[in-house]
Order: sequence, then structure tokens, then C-alpha cells
Amino acid sequence: MNPQLFLAFLVVAGALACTPGVDWAYSITAGLKQRSFVPAVAGLCGGYVLHTVLLVAGLAALLTGIPGVLGWLTVAGAAYLLWLGLATIRSWRGASFGGAEVRAPANQFRTFLQGMGTSGINPKGLLFYVALVPQFVSPEAPLPVPVQSGLLGLTFVLLVAVVYSCVALLARRLLHSRPGAARRVTLASGIIMVALGAVLLSEQIVPLLGQALARS
Repeated sequence: MNPQLFLAFLVVAGALACTPGVDWAYSITAGLKQRSFVPAVAGLCGGYVLHTVLLVAGLAALLTGIPGVLGWLTVAGAAYLLWLGLATIRSWRGASFGGAEVRAPANQFRTFLQGMGTSGINPKGLLFYVALVPQFVSPEAPLPVPVQSGLLGLTFVLLVAVVYSCVALLARRLLHSRPGAARRVTLASGIIMVALGAVLLSEQIVPLLGQALARS
């Protein structure tokens, strides 16, 4: 791979991974409420691994090129974020991070699936792989383009794994003995998820309403 392009990708991808968003909110919630935040972070990374597979297979560009598909993905992702955010808000009173309040290991697989859904159904993650990753692929490099795309995608997965683990760990360490702060942070995380879901949903509904009004 082109070393300069790869370093540039590291800078851009690292900056994006360090930008707070719904993934951060989910990582913080897992750090406060779960016995281990590893399943949550693994699930978030699993969603981006799925995006990487789609990119290498060429399906990501195909999906974004089909009219209406990205819109329906956005609606599905928005609905999921709204559901997850509301569930987080409902449980904020129990986020004091005490030993008796930490969830049992039986919920770890569910936590993994929720994390995978958070990043995997998010259409912005798909657009990141479609719009950004190809800019750092060099056709003149010895490695084939699909291999370069896969390596860049997995590099981003590694970056988010480190960043989200640090976010969850810091949330746990800093709020360990502060139940009031833990509740407020959990509530804020749920509100962020609901707000982002509402924004994504409005981006699809408002244009449709405008078209309907124009026709009438």
C-alpha cells in the first residue's frame, strides 16, 4: 500500500473514531451498566467488520447506487436508535454502577448484538466506507484494490476498538463512586441516541412531506 495514503487514512480515521456520537454513547452506557464492556465494543466493531465485507465485495457501492435503498436503511437505523435510546433512558435510574446492579453475564450476547446493530445499521457508517475509504486506495500499489480496501476497513475497526474501549473504561473509572453522575451520563447517552435517530428519521420524512405538499 501507499505509505503516505495509509498515514493520511490513519489521521482521518482516528479523528472520526474520536468524534463523540452514538457509538460513544453506547460504549459509555456499557461501561456503566455491564460487568464487562468487551461484548459491547466487540459488537460495535462487528458492525464495521460487516461494512468492510460489503466494501470488499462491492456491495456497498451497489446498495448506495440503487434508488431508495439508502433511504430505507436510514429509516431502519433511525428506528433502531430511537428504540435503543428509549430503552437506555428508561433504565437510567439503575446506572449507579454498584456491584449488585451490574447485569449478569447472560445478557452479554444481547449486548453484542445491540452493539453490532448500532454501528451496522447506521447508514452513515456505510457512507464512510463508500465515500472515504476509496480515496486512500492506490491502483498503482502492489496489493489489489479489494485487499487494500479490506486492510483499510479493518484498520478502522482496530482504531474504533481501541477508542471505544478507552471511552468505556474511562466512564467506568471516573464514575465508579459517583452514582448521581453515572445516572446523568446514562440519561444523556439515551437522549443522544434518540436525538440522532430523530434527525436521521426527519432527513427522510421531511423531503417526502415536501414532495407530497408540492403535488397537492
